[in-house]
Amino acid sequence: MTLVKTAIGRRSFIKSSALAGGGLMLGFNWLASCKMTAEEVNSLPKEWFELNGYLKIADNGQVTIMSPNPEGGQNVKTAMPMIVAEELDVDWADVIVEQAPLNTDLYNRQFIGGSQAIRTSWEGLRMAGASARHMLKAAAATAWSVPFEEITTESGQVLHKPTEKSTSYGELASAAAQVSIPEEVELKEIDDFKIIGTSKKNVDGLKIMTGKPLFGIDTFSEGMLTAMIVHPPAFGMKFKSVDDAAVKSMPGIQDVFTIKVLDDDYERQHFDTCTFLEVVAIVGNSTWEVMNAKKAISVAWEPFETYTEARQPYRGPKQTLTIPSGLESSSDHKGQMEAMGSKKAEVVRKDGNPEAAFRNAAKVVERTYTAPFLAHNCMEPMNFFADVKSDSAKLSGPLQKAELTEQAISARLGIPVEQIDIELTRLGGGYGRRSYAHWALEAAVISQKMKAPVKLVYTREDDMTGGIYRPAYQITYKAALDSKNNLTAVHINAGGIPESPLYPDRFPAGAVDNYLAESWTISTNITIGSFRAPRSNFMASAEQSFLDEVAEAAGKDPIDFRLELLNRATKNPVGEKKDYDADRYAGVLKLVKEKSNWDNTNSDLKRGVAAYFCHNSYAAQVVDITWENNQPNIQKVTCVIDCGIVINPDAARNLCEGGIVDGIGNALYGELLFKDGVPQKSNFDNYRMIRMSESPKEIDVYFVENDIDPTGLGEPTFPPIFAALANAMYNATGKRFYNQPFISEMTALI
Repeated sequence: MTLVKTAIGRRSFIKSSALAGGGLMLGFNWLASCKMTAEEVNSLPKEWFELNGYLKIADNGQVTIMSPNPEGGQNVKTAMPMIVAEELDVDWADVIVEQAPLNTDLYNRQFIGGSQAIRTSWEGLRMAGASARHMLKAAAATAWSVPFEEITTESGQVLHKPTEKSTSYGELASAAAQVSIPEEVELKEIDDFKIIGTSKKNVDGLKIMTGKPLFGIDTFSEGMLTAMIVHPPAFGMKFKSVDDAAVKSMPGIQDVFTIKVLDDDYERQHFDTCTFLEVVAIVGNSTWEVMNAKKAISVAWEPFETYTEARQPYRGPKQTLTIPSGLESSSDHKGQMEAMGSKKAEVVRKDGNPEAAFRNAAKVVERTYTAPFLAHNCMEPMNFFADVKSDSAKLSGPLQKAELTEQAISARLGIPVEQIDIELTRLGGGYGRRSYAHWALEAAVISQKMKAPVKLVYTREDDMTGGIYRPAYQITYKAALDSKNNLTAVHINAGGIPESPLYPDRFPAGAVDNYLAESWTISTNITIGSFRAPRSNFMASAEQSFLDEVAEAAGKDPIDFRLELLNRATKNPVGEKKDYDADRYAGVLKLVKEKSNWDNTNSDLKRGVAAYFCHNSYAAQVVDITWENNQPNIQKVTCVIDCGIVINPDAARNLCEGGIVDGIGNALYGELLFKDGVPQKSNFDNYRMIRMSESPKEIDVYFVENDIDPTGLGEPTFPPIFAALANAMYNATGKRFYNQPFISEMTALI
């Protein structure tokens, strides 16, 4: 039996009230932890005790669960209510899920990112469902004058078996609203779960399949105008002047003007990234008319000087960033990274005496890996609707960090946050791109200027050439082997433009006696931001490719070599810290070895393996390929993931499969190069994406079964697939692949 407190001291995680017309409403905190001590609770800011979820039980028995977090395909809008419904003990068929609007008075942390939605909400959601069930049972016990302990529930019914009395939740809901919230509630045992662990269809699935207006791009309002922006063609340039006379007279064009996205004195927060601060806005009656004007307009741009920019990170102290002048090129970036990588860099972690280990090594393996900038290429281009009045604003569109964006909009418009209403639409792709919502600000400023409702739409070219990008990276790995082929030292020199990908405390840290991790960065005016599995997406690729090569140099099986290191990290870890659980890490490798039939390889297939820990989860993958027409034909991917308890198995598999296909596409083809500040690719005709025929013929996903609380799932299967594919390609061709995208090195094999 697990009992959890609904309040500690004066701080309550649950509030109840009666619904108008009859019924029960619970307001609850999705972030509330059932396991916190009183001291931990009292140390938390009061904002953590504001409501961020609602559960309503109407008198007809219908259960409505509000989903505050934006939905972008990660399935939280289905999975999170499943957790509440499980503890409530209600029939899933009687549950309605509604997308909550942005409302910082009622909800908290209304954003997605970092694959943390389920992990951070697990305990609070269970507590909410269990509390409502307790109150319904208490209402029944009072009505029937029977002991509370004799009351049970099942599928939305309250039962008293000794007297054979029963009633529905709906009939008791109003009475339950009068019951005091219990000081503690009992959670279900995991073995008793009926909803969690079973596959449920996406609550928006039918609407998506039938084309219902769920996405921002679907927004329509009577009298709405269409807007587009024109931004500088190159990073390192700014607005100079515009000749708009001819454009203003074109059919359907209402106005042309310049806007400043952020005020000069605005103190930027972490996600207030804005690539081009001053842009030209074109506003007209229709998309076609505005696009024609966009093609005809004449705008002059000029280089900007180096400047500094203050920024408050999401976590940590305020930063002052230097944004250099100049028109940057990828060819120059390559030389800059090579130069930085050859120098002594900042030491982030050091165990033992790596210098001595390398001097005494019988064999040294050293390899350098690189990756270019990447564009997100969301299926739905950036867009936002805004209707700004003199003292209020109504907006609608796809955002990942809506709560934070609202604050920036308030500051820019000069309208209080409480007078701003943002409707959260479904995201047509995100992966970090929609965290930096400068287009929402642009829409708001344009609407304020026009005094009319406006929908701002980016063309694909606007989207791809206007930032935000995955940084460019370089890592050099060096390993020392002794005369018995034991790994004695690892040296990592990692950096990037403008951030380093290094996670110094991840594997193989803690598994090697002598370990050195160094980090460096290069400033740039090319705007970067979160990309699916930030930093991990490259660290895993380089690390796991290198470990395969070291295993070969040591004459050991790639999986056995990794397990040997993880065994050391379990039994006799090195250093004071490691980010990962070595036993769980080893567990996914052992299971993928079994499920892929690793030891009995078909000679016609070439295989590669990789495993990685990120977002609190562990993933291992084996890729089977044949080599045909100078390219990999991916026959099968076997994926094992340990993400704790799986809420919705089918949806979880979908996430894993999507991460795998996405990773393969980026590994083979993803690349955005620059020449004199100009992105060299601007649409899908030249930015190569994976095609249906290139996807794996088969993907088998296996979840490690355990009772560990859920951890991340949207991102962990993405990073290791890069290396698993690279290792398979080596086994097929005899050539190692060090530079992404692999297509550039594949052509050299012709």
